[in-house]
Amino acid sequence: MAEKLEKALKKRNGFETQQQEAVISILFTNELFQHRFGQFFRKHGLNQAQYNLLRILKGEGKPMRSLEIAQRMITVVPAITSSIKSLQKKGYVLRERSDDDRRVFYVSLTAAGKKLLAKMAAPNLDMHNELVGHMSNKQLVALTNLLEIARGDLKK
Repeated sequence: MAEKLEKALKKRNGFETQQQEAVISILFTNELFQHRFGQFFRKHGLNQAQYNLLRILKGEGKPMRSLEIAQRMITVVPAITSSIKSLQKKGYVLRERSDDDRRVFYVSLTAAGKKLLAKMAAPNLDMHNELVGHMSNKQLVALTNLLEIARGDLKK
């Protein structure tokens, strides 16, 4: 059984509102998950944004404009260009200027990028299972639905 949030945070007094407890619980859980995934990504020489960028390219299966990639990112990446350039230096993506509009760049996944993602696939799924595998499918669906409701109309 998971430790109660108040105990985990060594909080002497209860939360002021149920809303406060819910938001802090989401933030606390996010921090724990981010830490675990951060360690995983660093083992492979990436950060979360770079991994997300590679996964977007893999999912699309064709070159994409950098702006379109930025719009699909899980996290807000103010400097998408620097993430792309870093991945390009590592040989995981190719960045090419558009013939039609010299201001536009297309980004594609290289064979090395595909190989890295393939290498990371099983351990990544293991990490997901480790983090929420103790929950039933019904609980996971409920959690996903509740988080969608909590996000409401929030924008990045």
